[in-house]
Amino acid sequence: MRGAMHAGWAACAMAVALAATGCGGGGDGGGSDSGAVLSASWGDPQNPLEPSNTNEVQGGKVLDMIFRGLKRYDPETGEAKDMLAESIETSDSQNFTVTVKDGWTFSNGEKVTAQSFVDAWNYGASLRNNQRNAYFFGYIEGYDQVHPEEGDQTADTMSGLKVTGERTFTVKLTQKFSTFPDTLGYNAFAPLPRAFFDDHDAWVKKPVGNGPYLVDSYTRGSQMALRKWDDYPGDDKAQNGGVDLKVYTDNNTAYTDLIAGNLDLVDDVPAAQLKNVQNDLGDRYLNSPAGIIQTLAFPFYDENWNKPGSEKVRTGLSRAIDRKQITDTIFQKTRTPATDWTSPVLGEDGGYQAGLCGDACEYDPDAAKKLIEEGGGLPGGKVTITFNADTGSHREWVNAVCNSINNALDDERACTANPVGTFADFRNEITDRNMTGPFRAGWQMDYPLIQNFLQPLYYTDASSNDGKWSNQEFDDLVDRANQETDTAKAIDLFQQAEGVVRDNMAAIPLWYQNGSAGWSDRLSDVKLNPFSVPVYDQIKVS
Repeated sequence: MRGAMHAGWAACAMAVALAATGCGGGGDGGGSDSGAVLSASWGDPQNPLEPSNTNEVQGGKVLDMIFRGLKRYDPETGEAKDMLAESIETSDSQNFTVTVKDGWTFSNGEKVTAQSFVDAWNYGASLRNNQRNAYFFGYIEGYDQVHPEEGDQTADTMSGLKVTGERTFTVKLTQKFSTFPDTLGYNAFAPLPRAFFDDHDAWVKKPVGNGPYLVDSYTRGSQMALRKWDDYPGDDKAQNGGVDLKVYTDNNTAYTDLIAGNLDLVDDVPAAQLKNVQNDLGDRYLNSPAGIIQTLAFPFYDENWNKPGSEKVRTGLSRAIDRKQITDTIFQKTRTPATDWTSPVLGEDGGYQAGLCGDACEYDPDAAKKLIEEGGGLPGGKVTITFNADTGSHREWVNAVCNSINNALDDERACTANPVGTFADFRNEITDRNMTGPFRAGWQMDYPLIQNFLQPLYYTDASSNDGKWSNQEFDDLVDRANQETDTAKAIDLFQQAEGVVRDNMAAIPLWYQNGSAGWSDRLSDVKLNPFSVPVYDQIKVS
């Protein structure tokens, strides 16, 4: 990490992995109008746009536009670079001194200070605030007092955070965490203005941040209008006048609107249109590697999926899925069969290990039948895959997965699909623990570290461990990896932890996902960052 022992080791590896393809697309289309507004497809976020309560893609897009944190991930390489951090210093990878750059303000005129970060992190960690990303503060000393596993919190603030000056604060962790500074580009660590605390309801209705855009208006189910903040103090000023994020419940409709000239940008080209997109858009189409993996998660809070032998059933289902056929026929080179639980964009030096899944990810109908039988059979004799039907071409691939399972098991009723109308409703069903079988659990990395593909998803009670899987061996290996200051040793420990995920088939890896985008002839300089999110502030409108 910058200012510590291992600055951005995973991000640098990732930069090499991406170098061959880049993340760019779209040349300069001629003259541009820096005041012109573009329109883009979007989906309503699950929760209000509090940084520490947003852990899904749609809300994350907005936070990336209206906030800037201590670090920012380079839009091309993914490297964690200083943004508001003037410096983050440590001599032991456990105690950090943070200095915030001078001259930064929120869009309401408030200064961004050390207190802005400390107050925001304490709010995010507090049990009474019920924030989805509270777990990200778990390594800070005193977290167990503000967010105990049981009972009421006994403190309002974490003892490991101390403001030492207007622009300086210290962070004390409960253990060494060598890559801690590189995590600080994640939105959960964004600063918050006093207005957030003084009139929280008003802030939620119209969030105030410190990024290049302002929230002008939001009508749920319709659109969010963001406009360029003219006084934004950063170097990455918006090159357009704003973005209207239009809500679509079907990305085929969004694509149709793009072709008809009623929409400027689609950042998820539907599978049904992949065969047409090159003819439709020509060089206004982008397909680039991204830190995204699609998986099937399981509800381990349901005893039917968490009893002796269940791991064989889950592995059997994995072996019943013909990943290559599905990615070839449906996704046409925008997906690659997964052979581990991370992403190739990390590179081998960053922790990606091709083939780590082994035979468990190889299609073999006979092995699938045998494993499922040995594990006691499918619960109730069948399996139902739940997914959100509004975005991401999920209906097509879920149906294909079910067809593959049914064919492998010689039972046309073995697998059925259960669509949920909207992403927000789907997430609410997951949060309320209403799943009774496997469900879609794609992961878009928060920051480019192997740790981020494993800990938030599979560590006991982690923020995005939606299936509530728990394994002490896995937890112990992750803890040891986080404390390790030697890069190679840390990666080895994380890969050992990933092996535990494999042996228990805690989730079924399906495929790695490329980012895709299509745009109108009004736009130029369209790029996707390594997280598969458009770099909205750099898009030019003519």
